[in-house]
Amino acid sequence: MLSKTDIEKYFNAEKAESLLFMAIGAAAVAAAIVFLFVLNLNFYRGAAIPMILVGLILSAVGYTVYKRSDNDRIRNVYALDMNPSELKNKELPRMKTVMKNFAIYRRTEICLLLLGAGLYGYFIRDFKYDFWRGFGLALAVMALLAVTADYFAERRGRIYTRGLEEL
Repeated sequence: MLSKTDIEKYFNAEKAESLLFMAIGAAAVAAAIVFLFVLNLNFYRGAAIPMILVGLILSAVGYTVYKRSDNDRIRNVYALDMNPSELKNKELPRMKTVMKNFAIYRRTEICLLLLGAGLYGYFIRDFKYDFWRGFGLALAVMALLAVTADYFAERRGRIYTRGLEEL
């Protein structure tokens, strides 16, 4: 049976992981800036592009989740006591959508990981294509970070959704 503690645990963990998303995103963007303006070699210029793009996405997603987590936690703890049907009618459908989205994110991230690894592997011995080797390696690393972080978020979401379904 879902308890207040379960709801608080889920949203507090969601909030903590969103900080991790923001930190990874910010670190990737900062590293990409160094790659572009300090190291300034083709390999690093190629690596900077996926690092900036994925880093900005991770930062934006992390900020959005961080900003709404406390309100979601408070609303759902209150609903458990005062209006449990709201959890069934609003929170459960929201979480089912979130879980479907995780499946889409996972497939996309795995495709990007494979694309990046493929680019890197294809150009690994041809130093004329340093840009594409850097692009591929950075894309694979960033996609791996994203799929790993989303794995833990999805696992937590699955447990929380099961609790909502049992109400």
